[in-house]
Amino acid sequence: MAAGFVDDEGRRRSGSGRVTAFVALSCATAAMGGAIYGYDISIAGGVSSMEPFLRDFFPGVLRRMAGGGGGADGGAPRVSNYCKFDSQLLTLFTSSLYISGLLTAVLLASWVTASRGRRASMILGGFAYIAGAAVSGAAVNVSMAILGRALLGVGLGFTTQSVPLYMAEMAPARYRGAFSNGIQFSLCLGALAATTVNFAVEKIRGGWGWRLSLALAGVPAVFLTVGAVFLPETPNSLVQQGKDRDTVKALLQRIRGVDAVDDELDEIVAANAAAAAAHGENGLWLILSRRRYRPQLAMAVLIPAFTQLTGINAIGFYLPVLLRTVGMGESAALLATVILVVVSSASTLASMFLVDRFGRRALLLAGGAQMLVSEALIGSIMAAKLGDEGAPSKAYATLLVVLIGVYSTGFGWSWGPLSWLVPSEVLPLEVRSAGQSVAVATCFALTVLVAQCFLAALCRMKAWIFFFFAGWIAAMTAFVYFFLPETKGIPIEQVGSVWEEHWFWRRIVGTDEIHASSKLSK
Repeated sequence: MAAGFVDDEGRRRSGSGRVTAFVALSCATAAMGGAIYGYDISIAGGVSSMEPFLRDFFPGVLRRMAGGGGGADGGAPRVSNYCKFDSQLLTLFTSSLYISGLLTAVLLASWVTASRGRRASMILGGFAYIAGAAVSGAAVNVSMAILGRALLGVGLGFTTQSVPLYMAEMAPARYRGAFSNGIQFSLCLGALAATTVNFAVEKIRGGWGWRLSLALAGVPAVFLTVGAVFLPETPNSLVQQGKDRDTVKALLQRIRGVDAVDDELDEIVAANAAAAAAHGENGLWLILSRRRYRPQLAMAVLIPAFTQLTGINAIGFYLPVLLRTVGMGESAALLATVILVVVSSASTLASMFLVDRFGRRALLLAGGAQMLVSEALIGSIMAAKLGDEGAPSKAYATLLVVLIGVYSTGFGWSWGPLSWLVPSEVLPLEVRSAGQSVAVATCFALTVLVAQCFLAALCRMKAWIFFFFAGWIAAMTAFVYFFLPETKGIPIEQVGSVWEEHWFWRRIVGTDEIHASSKLSK
């Protein structure tokens, strides 16, 4: 048996409740954190392909694009198609967002989210986003541009820590997949806004359009910050902060739209008691040291790591750059990017309706297969048709755009949204904030690695870089098949039961650890 399943219908019903306007509006506001993330991912790639931006900050790259060398005299031999954008300073502009996000998530965001609540973490993140957008738009040199990205990364560290937890804890169990997938959908909408803005401002005379692209990240940041001020805290977080039962019950009744919430509240209180019974041990120490948390730790590390190793962020960061590499003009590359993001957004919207019907495993397996085939075909065409000089025919360039669209669609309805959902829903309350911090830190660490190394790897590995990513897609699809249990429809405080029934994890956790965990929850 590849995975364990929970069949106790009583456990599934205990997290019932309808989708109220109150919870829908609250989660829509929180999901603005995903929109800012998507905007910041996509805006950098488009800006990095704009000639006025390159002229101001990266003139060596602009010379290589024109066919000259990157040296001071511009007289070096012609540069390979695959190496025109190879600049560690240019990639640092992109990856500085994730370096500061990683440090924020590890050093500060986990503590704030656990002790002060999900809402406080979102407010702090919103303020950091606003500051970052202002500095980026006003940048007068490379250092200031990188500082602006780093401030945006501080916001990213807070919101990627708090938003997935907020969505997972607010949503009714039977709709948790759709709600959590809303983060990825809002991310896609943010990416769509960024690519559309890039396409529009590229035509502004005077070469200052890139400033508008970077500064407009402040718009969704304002919505998130103001909205978060009025958001309710999650019931799980209120219990964790020691609020009285009547206060939490009243909020839970308002969220669920029903009066019968005692069973769900009892589960939340029991989960919090498990944390208190851990003798005051730090949540991060618990998830790293205790055997009963090995499955959750594996998911918190491997799901985000595999997601980055699909190569999706290489495409997200540098899609306009890639399209210019295969011979497209600046405007054509930006327009093609807009079209591809529209396709990806549509597939992510579809996942919101599919995930709670077909389950997490089915979407991850089918999406992984789709991505694997398209990535291998992209590498094959580039290896055969794109040499160090010249460009592929228009037909092959168009085929590459189509295959990138197929790849992005596969990611959009599988690994994209589910990389947010799976780690956040399998973590018990006593280690939920710490575990989410591990997931965010892993995501950012791999994102920095991919962002910083991709252009250099493209220069040296050429088309083989896509086969490298395809190998990782094959590995992660096999991991899901063998090691990820299904969690569809299970109340969030009962998801831990799936490990007891899984063919592999029950041997890792051990019977004694299962019983110990059960006693803590009572």
